[in-house]
This record gives sequence, structure tokens and C-alpha cells, in this order.
Amino acid sequence: MTLSTRRQAKRAARREARRALPLWRRMLPTWRITLGTLTTLLLLAVGAFAVLYVIVPVPDPNAHAVAQNNIYLYADGTTEIARTGAVNRTDVTIDQIPLQTQQAVVSAEDRTFYQNRGIDLKGMLRAGWNTLLGKGMQGGSTITQQYVKNYYLTQDQTFERKGRELFIALKVDQQRSKNEILAGYLNSSYFGRGAYGIQSAAHAYYGIDVSQLTLGQGAYLASLLQAPSLYDVRTATPANREKAVARWNYALDGMVQLGFLTTADRNASTFPEPIDPQPATGLAGQAGYLVGVADDYLISSGTIDAATLKAGGWRITTTFEKPKQDAFVKAVQDELTGELDPKARPTTDTDVRVAGASVDPATGRVVAVYGGSDYAKQPFNDALRQDNQIGSTFKPIDLAAGLIAQHTVDGRPITTETRYDGTSERPVTGGPTPYAPPNEDGVDYGNITLRYAMVKSVNSVYAQEGVDAGLARVRDTAVRLGIPDSVRGMDPANTSMTLGTATPSALDLAGAYATLANHGQAHTPWSVQKLERVNPGGAVDVPKMPDHRATDAVGRNIADSVTDVLRDVVSPRGTGAAALDLGRPAAGKTGTTDANLSAWFVGYTPELTTAVGLFRENPKSHAKEPLAGTAGLTRINGGAFPTKIWTDYMTAALSGTPTQQFDLQTGRTDPGPDSWPTTGAPTSSSPSPTPSTAVTAAPATTPGHAPSAPAATDQPAPGPRPTAPSPQNPQPTPSQEQPSPSSRPTQTRPARPSEPPTATAGPSGTAGSPAPVR
Repeated sequence: MTLSTRRQAKRAARREARRALPLWRRMLPTWRITLGTLTTLLLLAVGAFAVLYVIVPVPDPNAHAVAQNNIYLYADGTTEIARTGAVNRTDVTIDQIPLQTQQAVVSAEDRTFYQNRGIDLKGMLRAGWNTLLGKGMQGGSTITQQYVKNYYLTQDQTFERKGRELFIALKVDQQRSKNEILAGYLNSSYFGRGAYGIQSAAHAYYGIDVSQLTLGQGAYLASLLQAPSLYDVRTATPANREKAVARWNYALDGMVQLGFLTTADRNASTFPEPIDPQPATGLAGQAGYLVGVADDYLISSGTIDAATLKAGGWRITTTFEKPKQDAFVKAVQDELTGELDPKARPTTDTDVRVAGASVDPATGRVVAVYGGSDYAKQPFNDALRQDNQIGSTFKPIDLAAGLIAQHTVDGRPITTETRYDGTSERPVTGGPTPYAPPNEDGVDYGNITLRYAMVKSVNSVYAQEGVDAGLARVRDTAVRLGIPDSVRGMDPANTSMTLGTATPSALDLAGAYATLANHGQAHTPWSVQKLERVNPGGAVDVPKMPDHRATDAVGRNIADSVTDVLRDVVSPRGTGAAALDLGRPAAGKTGTTDANLSAWFVGYTPELTTAVGLFRENPKSHAKEPLAGTAGLTRINGGAFPTKIWTDYMTAALSGTPTQQFDLQTGRTDPGPDSWPTTGAPTSSSPSPTPSTAVTAAPATTPGHAPSAPAATDQPAPGPRPTAPSPQNPQPTPSQEQPSPSSRPTQTRPARPSEPPTATAGPSGTAGSPAPVR
């Protein structure tokens, strides 16, 4: 038998053997077919890779080198706010950068930099897998790839750009030394504060030349590369400050692992606090604050990343309305600045700061903010900071949570007319931690309704009501309304949470109250309506803006019931009486924190919601200082300067617009237009009296009532009792945050001593330990 015949016989035998196999087995390819297919695919892949490597060129540097300014516009689309975005960069050689700074960057960003060939296959595979799992476009880039992206390509998160980046990175790694690549990366990277390149970053964060950077300083700048805007510890939220410090520790620990640093030197390192941000040219006055709010929104919403935004060339149309913005500034100057005398009272009338934000509740548009007196002198944006406790402005959230719960833990219905013991320093029962908060001036109110307790801001009542509603439910309600779940002071493990240890920003707080004004429909406040950039070639970039559809936060009857109660706060007998000068239907709540470290008023009409906060801060240590003594007053309550600023601003902002009535669905008969007081006639109306028994119906169907006098109890509480309000007796009683009816806040005697929260360490420092707040 010839060789050919034997081969044919073997093939025939194999075919016969395969025919004898079950159908499912015959459907599987043989090992010869599998091996041949894989070999062919591998050869094709190698060939395609070789072809792409040859045909993909190393391009010229991108247009970033000639980046344009960003132009920020008011809501009208024509009035300019500011121009920013000119690239702040000075290139340096690798020899000018301290070796430990170079090593810190390698440790933080690419620990295989000196060994890899420009790409990290393991990191790329991990990133690709996460992308396929739907976690968004992932990183995995080496320092060489990041340099290629910064210098030659764009920040677009596309597969096409990532593919080009890979081939160019391989070529660049072959054509240039590691030192050249590292220098190029450090000169082209964005570090925050408008600083491109390590030299500009050294000046921006430490006021020194790059060659003078210490180990700790270099490691911090290396840490910034991951999230430059979020990790600036002088302006970051408390949570982001922790992440920045953790990233700094990660860089130093990596240097030890890579053999760049000894354990002893690592342990001797302390975190190097950077200097305060220095204002950019052209951002004086309010411009810098408005730009900051717009930038924060664009980046936090994922519309655009920080590096692409700072590269410039964008035309940004914001939601800010210039007439309202000017009115906010004028209100602060007229109602507060004019009352301060720093020369006569240098220890109390200096460093007084205002945080403010105004939101359209129907849409969530931010129409005005007040971040400080002048960005050129004070570059911290107080409208966005999250380190001031909000005090009693949290009580409406307690009430909303109670109305959602419907019943106390012992089965009693919770409505706006449910009665509680208003005795000062009454121990809270059922809370996770002991708590017995005093009322303002130690006033005992006896058996009063939740409505009356809101009007007088009675601490003992709402501390207990919040526990009855469930502290976890209170926190959930706050988050649903719009308070970020990341803010400090909302821990259900602390009973004091009920009285406002939370530290949302003025913008956060305005957004939460806007949800109440919008009948329980929540909008996350937004500040940019249009974003576009014309490229050198003529193409126009128009990123997709986020959707602004409302979400169901709480039921309408819940939100409207809270609004109904807050209308009574803005009454002759309420702590927000000064807001009556607005002459329109309004609802709101005052807040004064323990030790008088901050004071607030947050209020709304049917068409506009505004938050105003007041505090003092040491300009060097950034520690909070008491407001007591400001403008010569013993105590500054939320019903004083904050309410007056709010009223002045809202009067101007709403001037010329028709007066709208609240459209509430609570079961309560709404007062007619003539029953609302107008300027100069604060006692033109009086609510009906409250029944002496607690209401037992659900909030949606319970007839609403005005604040009632404390009902008689079997055991009268000691101390002064409030006088029942009536049309004949509208004057305020000594109570929580009660303002004087005069045109200017008057002195009040100091609040009862209580445990003050710890002062913060800076604008990004954490809030103090939970403490009684008012």
C-alpha cells in the first residue's frame, strides 16, 4: 500500500469514527480545526496590529497649547459674567523636578512605569472588562498613555481614541526616554486651581518653585492628578478631604514598596497643608462665585471633566439672572454690612460671612447665589461649603418624616396638631443616645401642638418628634428632599440629629426647601443651561446636558402640610416675623445653632426659594467663631439678619411679578388673599383657635389650625408659660429665635449654656460633634 493510499485510509477511518459519534459530539470542531482557526486568528491579529502600528502616526501636539478662554454668560445668553480658562503653565525640565516628586508621581499613577513598554496589558484588560460590565469607560492607562492623551489627543472616552492612544504610546515609548516622557506628562497634566504643569501647581498650592518641593508636598501634588478639583483640601468637602489624604498616604506607601523611600522617612512624613487658593484675574466681585457654582455643576453632573473644562474654549450659558444676583448682593450690603462697624468692634464685626442661594422650585434652576463679598479677596465659595450646621431649619424635615410615619412609636397619630410636652430640657425617650435639649432661654411651653412648636421653634418637642418618626426615616426624608447623603451630622445613631447637626450647603438647603415649595417634587439644583465650543476646524462641540425631570420625594399632602405649618412661622407670633415685610404669602424656618456659631433663614413663596446663612470664621485658621456681639447684639438669631436679608432680596427679586397664593392640598381651608398681611400691617389676620384635644385624622384630611396656646396639663410645667396668641395679643413671647418687631435686630439675653460643637479646622473641615442646636 502506497503512502497516499495509507493516508486516504486513515482519513476515511477518522470520518467513519466521527460518523459513529452522537450528534452533539459531531457538532463540536475537532482539535485540528480548533487549532487551525486559533492560529489563523492569531496571525490575523498580529498582522493587523503590525499594520496599525505602522499606519498610526505620532501626531502634532493638540490645540490645547493654544487654548481659548471660557466665557460664562447670565441666563439671558448675552450678558457676560466672566472669562476664564487661559492655560496657566510653565514647562520645566526633568532635572528641575525633585527626584522624590518624580517618584511620588510614579507611585501614585503608574507603579510599572519604569518597566512597561508604554502600556499595561493587565490594567487595560481590567478596564475593558469593567467597561463591558456597564461600569462606564474605565481607566487603566499608564503614565505614557496619559501623556499621549494630554499632549497629542483629547479627553474623549471613546474606543477609537483609546486605540490610537495605545499605538502612539508604544511608539513614544520606543522613541523617547522615560525621563522625557515623565517630564512631558508632568508639564501637560492638570492639577486644579487653573494650574497646568508641575511648575504652576507648585506655585498655586505652595507658593514656591517646583525645585523647592518637599517630599510631602510632591506627594500631595501627585495625589491631585487623580481628581484635581475634588482633592483640593482647602475647598473640598469633608468627605473629599479624607479621600485626598488617603491618596497622599497611598502615594507614600507605594514609594516604600518600590524602594524609593525608607519606612522611617515615610513614618516621619506629615500632611503638608497647601496655601489658600489665589483668585484668578477677572473673577473679582461675584463673578468667581458664579463661575465656581457653574463649574461644580458641570463636573459633578458628569457633563464634562475638569481638565477638558479648564482647557478652555467653552461658551457657558448659566441659569443665573443678573437682576436677582444684583439684588442678593444689595440685600447683604443694606441689611448686614451697613450694621457692622469693624473699627469700633474689631473682635466681633470682622470676618462675618453670608452664604446664600436662590432656586426656582418649579424647575430647580439656580437663579442667584451669594458666596462671599468679593472673590478677589475671599476665594472660598460660601454658597457651596458643607461645614456649617443648619440648626432648626432641619425641623421641617422632622415634621415631614413624622407625617410620613403617621404614628408615634406608642401608636398616637402624628399630625400637625399632635401635642407634645414642650418642657425645656425634657429628656428624649426612645432615642439611641441620651438627649435633653434646652429651649431658647429655657422657656417651658407645656402641652403644645407640633404646629405651635414649629412657630416657636421648640427644641424639646422636635427632638422627641424626630425620634417618634424614626431617625432612619428622618435621614431618608432629608435625602429625598435634597440634602446630600454625604453631609456630616445626619447619623441616625445620634439623637441630636433631629435638631440640625447636619451641614448641607446653602444651595443644598435651598434645594430641599424648594422640594417642599414644589409640592414634594424634587429637582437637583442646576446652574448651566447650555454648553458649546467651536473647534479650530469649525466643528462645534455641544455636550449633552443632564435631564432635569422632577422626582417624587414625598407625597403632595405631606409637603403641603409642612408648608402650611411654615406659613405660620412667617406670622406676627412666629420666629420669622421679619419676613412679613415681603407682603406676599411666604413660608419658612429660622435656625440658630448651639454656641451661636451660625444663623439661618430658609423660606419660599410659590415661585422662589431662598436660603440665607450667617457665620463668622477666623481668616487664618478657618475655625468658626460665635456670632454673639456682632453688630453690638448679644445674640444673633435666624430671625434677625438672615431673615432681613432674605426679605430684602425676595422683595427685589419678585418685584413686578404677580402675587401668587399657595395651592395647598392638606384639607385645611387656605386663607384668602386679603388675610395675608402686607408691609406695615403685620396684624391684619389671625388664625383660628386650635381645639384642646389632639387631632387624630391623617395629615391629608386633618383640618389645619393656627398655633394654639399650650393646653392645661395635670402637672403644670415650672417656669414661664407662653401667652396664647390671639388677634388682641399678637406680641411675641420669650421663645426660640424670637425676633424683635423693630426694624433692626435688638439685643437679646444670651442663650442657656449648652454643649457647643467643636469649631472646624477650615472651610473643608469637618463639623463638630453632634450637639444641641436651635
